[in-house]
Amino acid sequence: MSKLRVGVIGTGGIAGCHLKAYAGNPNAELVAVADINAERAQKVADQWDAARAYGDPAELFADDQVDAVSICTWNNTHASLALQALEAGKHVLIEKPMSRTYEEAAEVLAAAEASDRVVQVGFVRRHSGNCRVLKSFIDAGDLGEMYYAKVSCIRRMGNPGGWFADKAISGGGPLIDIGVHVIDLGWYLMGSPKVASVSANTYHKLGNRSNITTFPRYKVADYDPDKNEVEDMANAVIRFENGASMIMDASFSLHATKDSIGVSVYGDKGGADLEPELTIATETHGTAVNVQPQVGAHTSFNLDDGFAHEIENFVDTCRGEAESIAPAWHGAEIQKILNAVYDSAAQGREITF
Repeated sequence: MSKLRVGVIGTGGIAGCHLKAYAGNPNAELVAVADINAERAQKVADQWDAARAYGDPAELFADDQVDAVSICTWNNTHASLALQALEAGKHVLIEKPMSRTYEEAAEVLAAAEASDRVVQVGFVRRHSGNCRVLKSFIDAGDLGEMYYAKVSCIRRMGNPGGWFADKAISGGGPLIDIGVHVIDLGWYLMGSPKVASVSANTYHKLGNRSNITTFPRYKVADYDPDKNEVEDMANAVIRFENGASMIMDASFSLHATKDSIGVSVYGDKGGADLEPELTIATETHGTAVNVQPQVGAHTSFNLDDGFAHEIENFVDTCRGEAESIAPAWHGAEIQKILNAVYDSAAQGREITF
């Protein structure tokens, strides 16, 4: 079978991860790059040996030499670009989150289901070695029925500012940017159950903490210390139709002693910490046992490994050789959860479905 011919839309940091992974995939050919800044698109195309560069995504969609696209742009364009790509007959990989709102995600899902194209969502942490190994234990029934998860992603001072802090563009703050990763991991490892209810809080207490000048932090190019429209922190109890539940929290800015990430899942035969390091808790011979699977050189998330396997899964699915492990309906269901967190916090009540 011929190689999958790919175009990448966007030239920011996350696009670089996609470009590198496509370049390393023997079944993919990077043929085009698009960005609203045509000069930057050309520079990136030259860097990655792509044949064509476009200053408008519509031009890339019209290119009949492109089979599939990665959408690596701001959140407010994810849904519209995905719909345009599907209309043009392209397979689509959308960076997370799928959109800003569930309504947008539902529109993309409907278009995906009405087409014969692959629509995959960029939940990259599912694809890293530690998650792949733990999922194999769970799928084999070694942990039993999965009924509970605790997930957390905390930055003590990590608001990037710029478009991340502009709600109209991003759709929200740490919940939709970094919290989505850990929510998705817990949900995916529990078998992707449908959400039943969400009870949540969000806080706008600390802003971007630009008053702290001695602490290193990541800032995007359009950082403005006076602009911040998103939450500092979110927490929630999420219940699912099968009776399982999840507790989550996520923060850009919290008076914590250190940054932290945690993903733990529990079944009736065993449990596991996926992050910060893969460890499985079980019992045998009348005693409790912790098992640490050997996952190459990495027992926690590895960026290059994650993107390489994400792109491999997308390319192979488009070529009819695999099944996507992050299909469109997964992105829509996660978006439903994210929206419910914001709605529950704003309304001061539990949101039920």
